[in-house]
Amino acid sequence: MSRIPALTSPFLLGFEEIERTLERVVKGSDGYPPYNIERLPKSDARPECLRITLAVAGFSRSELDVTVEDKELVIRGRQAEDTKERVFLHRGIASRQFQRTFVLADGMEVVGAELTDGLLSVDLERPDTARTPRRVEISNGKTA
Repeated sequence: MSRIPALTSPFLLGFEEIERTLERVVKGSDGYPPYNIERLPKSDARPECLRITLAVAGFSRSELDVTVEDKELVIRGRQAEDTKERVFLHRGIASRQFQRTFVLADGMEVVGAELTDGLLSVDLERPDTARTPRRVEISNGKTA
């Protein structure tokens, strides 16, 4: 079965990387751990920002890793198995590893992460950039 590219319009030039990114995002979403994304309003101290909050109950700071790799925010959790010391009559809280990846737009910066009450919050900012039109000069087409 042949694959039909989603971004095939002749007016969308140079978007092949976006198409590959979309394919990667769709493949890697399993739903664990659950998360929220919220927009925090602009204040005098900071520009508008986004906050990603993941439910990571049972994970300590040392078992979590937040990195930025090739325009992606990658959040990993690894818990050590401690079943040798404990005897469970019922085990409903799994100690499973996870990796959650968020693709970052150009200019997005991760400014901090905080773990409070089993919730990991990661804040992102997009610096304000002035969008000014730029004139492109047209040459006469003669080459020397």
